[in-house]
Amino acid sequence: MNIIVFFTDQQRWDTLGVHGSTLGLTPNLDRFARQGTFFREAVTPQPVCGPARSCLQTGQYATTTGVWRNGFGLSEESPKLAECFNAAGYRTGYIGKWHLSEGTGPGPVPAANRGGYQDWLGANCVELTSGPYSPRLWDEDEQEQPLNGYRSDAMVDAAIRYIDQRSQEPEQPFMLWLSLLEPHHQNTDDSYPAPHGHERDHLAAPLPPDLQSLGGSAAKDWAGYCAMIQRIDQGLGRLNDALESTGLSEDTMLVFISDHGCHFKTRNSEYKRSPHDVSLRVPMVFWGQQWNGGGEHACAASLVDLAPTLLEAAGLEVPPTMQGQSLLPVRQGLAAARPRASYSQFGDIGMAPGRCLRTSRWKYAVTAADEYRSQATAP
Repeated sequence: MNIIVFFTDQQRWDTLGVHGSTLGLTPNLDRFARQGTFFREAVTPQPVCGPARSCLQTGQYATTTGVWRNGFGLSEESPKLAECFNAAGYRTGYIGKWHLSEGTGPGPVPAANRGGYQDWLGANCVELTSGPYSPRLWDEDEQEQPLNGYRSDAMVDAAIRYIDQRSQEPEQPFMLWLSLLEPHHQNTDDSYPAPHGHERDHLAAPLPPDLQSLGGSAAKDWAGYCAMIQRIDQGLGRLNDALESTGLSEDTMLVFISDHGCHFKTRNSEYKRSPHDVSLRVPMVFWGQQWNGGGEHACAASLVDLAPTLLEAAGLEVPPTMQGQSLLPVRQGLAAARPRASYSQFGDIGMAPGRCLRTSRWKYAVTAADEYRSQATAP
């Protein structure tokens, strides 16, 4: 069985039609959610890029991985998802944003910092090293590879080429992560750059209720954000078509996730790093092998559960040091065995750390006192 993780950055859960959006941005993903298994209460274990990604690659919480803020790399002690699949004979590939390479400048990610992935076309912080029409990624030999077009399109194109290559060796299963930057803002100018001409298609798109009442930056950014998500969904459809045309669709499971949400500077001075639902909740959809017909589930689910889920779905042993729990039993009708609440951590440099327990009805979040702000000198 092959595995593909289609991974966006900073995408709100309520942009999906299956979550009630009437904007029509995600027809492909909505179709796959109805076809497969959809976790409507899924959350991130840490609403910051690097920490959330450390949880995804290790099945551990950020305080265990040591990546409690951006700028840190995975520790040698943490289990690595790619290494588990490598040992089982899989071919593992990663395309796009990584954000888990400590001390990496604007150039390539060193091989030792790639979490064990064999095939590589990535950059540590895509939002700092490329623009919306100037994507820059480096291969496993640390050579920059030319990519053309709008950034998310170019990365989807690269994933389609990878799928075509793997279809030439169908006897070896593969796991591919496609990690898009979009719909994350462009850090170099704090903008949400849509494909040229498409932002105007969404100028009349109504703001979600929380953004209507709280202000923030959404009034200027929402149209671009919506156009980015619509383009991503079109790319998802193209990738699924590639699986059909290469004959791999029947033997491939797919996952769609995002690393965290986006509150458009309404809860603090930036876009996430808070325990509010628009920061914590994320899309989480499985379809294909083993997952079709699984329906919608309201049980607690978290990105920290993804690594053990992928391993169990592939019939591989889950390392005992992983803290997440596989979601596959939910598909098998055992949702009652899930924890009653999901657990998330939040905080960063200059922010007081906090913890949060969340059910589908209640949330309990606590923030440390000011003297415990996340600094090296904090008690």
